Amino acid sequence: MPDEDGYFGESVAAGYDESCAEMFEAGAVGPAVELLAELAGGGRTLELGVGTGRVALPLARRGIEVHGIDLSRAMVDRLRAKPGGTAIGVTIGDFATARAPGSFSVAYLVFNTIMNLTSQDAQVDCFRNAAAHLAPGGRFVVEVAVPDLRRLPPGQDVVPFRVDGERLGFDLYDVATQSMSSHHVRVVDGRGSYESVPFRYVWPAELDLMARLAGLRLRDRWDGWTRQPFTSESRQHVSVWEKPAG
Repeated sequence: MPDEDGYFGESVAAGYDESCAEMFEAGAVGPAVELLAELAGGGRTLELGVGTGRVALPLARRGIEVHGIDLSRAMVDRLRAKPGGTAIGVTIGDFATARAPGSFSVAYLVFNTIMNLTSQDAQVDCFRNAAAHLAPGGRFVVEVAVPDLRRLPPGQDVVPFRVDGERLGFDLYDVATQSMSSHHVRVVDGRGSYESVPFRYVWPAELDLMARLAGLRLRDRWDGWTRQPFTSESRQHVSVWEKPAG
C-alpha cells in the first residue's frame, strides 16, 4: 500500500466527499440510515470503514451510538472536522482484524467497502471480526455490487464506467483471481492525474459462505436500501446476516 493510510491517504481524503458527491445526497444516504437505525433498535452500531462519516454522522444524529473502524487517519481527520464528528469513537486499524471496545447490535459495511479487502482470506477475517463484535441477535449488514462480468465480452477485461471532459474511469478485471482495479484519470485546469485502487469482487453466495464460517446466517437480501426484491438483474445488494441469539 502507498503509506500507513493505505489507498485513502491525504491526496484522496482531501477531495473524497466532492468526488463522491452523489453518494452524499439525501436520496442515497437517507434510506441507508433509516434501515440501519431500524435494525439497531436503539443499540450500538459499528461501521467498518467509517471514512469521512457519510453514513455515521446522520445515523448518530438519529440518536444512535456509532463507533467506527478505519485504517486511514486522513479520512478520519475529515470526519472529526465535521459537526458532530468528535462524538463518534473511532478505532484506527484494518477493519478485517481491528477490535473496537464493547459489543454492538449492528455492524455494517457500505458502498462496496468489503471489496477493499483484496483477498478471500481478508474478507473471511472481516466476517469473523464483525461476528465477534456483535451481541447475540446482532446483525451484520453489507452493501456491495454484484460482479458485473456480463459486461465483459470474450477476450475483454476492461469496462469503462465514466468518460467525459474531466474524468476517465475504467475497471480492469482478472476473472481467474476475482481481482479488479479501478483506474481514474482526471484533468483539472489542463493538468492530468492518475490513480489506481485494487479491489476483490465477491459473489453473494460466497459472502453467505463467509457468514456461515463466522457463525452468522442470512436473514435478508434486497436489491437496495429500500428493500426492493433481489433478482437476477440486480447490480447490487444489501444483505443482512444475523448472529444466533443463543
